[in-house]
Amino acid sequence: MKKLFYITLGASLALASCQQKSTKNEIADNKLTEEAIAIHDEIMPQIAEFDRNTVKIDSLLANLSDIKRTHSGIDTTTLKNELTILKRNLEDATDNMMTWMKDYKPDSADIDYQKAEIVKIREMKQQFEDVSAESTKKLSVIK
Repeated sequence: MKKLFYITLGASLALASCQQKSTKNEIADNKLTEEAIAIHDEIMPQIAEFDRNTVKIDSLLANLSDIKRTHSGIDTTTLKNELTILKRNLEDATDNMMTWMKDYKPDSADIDYQKAEIVKIREMKQQFEDVSAESTKKLSVIK
């Protein structure tokens, strides 16, 4: 009888332990998901600015001869190369966000997956900050 009691007690403790672990995993998973979404929500509004800057770059590239007349000291060949690279960087940042949003699985209970997604979205945040600074610097030269 004592053996049956100890077996039952052991099984009960094991089940309770698994249940607590599952609850802890769900809490950790929810926090990771919330962090990823918070970072996303922080950088997502910049896409509208990136789109406006891309349109501005297209306009500048189409009017390089006018820029040369009004800003005689500007090397339009260098400017064209810099604007083309900036446009590509803006588009890459936007495309990366769209791909991440399409592929992200916020309901995933896999903590390793959620941690990897946090790394991705943090890298994307850095990319957005870098491109935004580059854009501000290069587009402020030409007004």
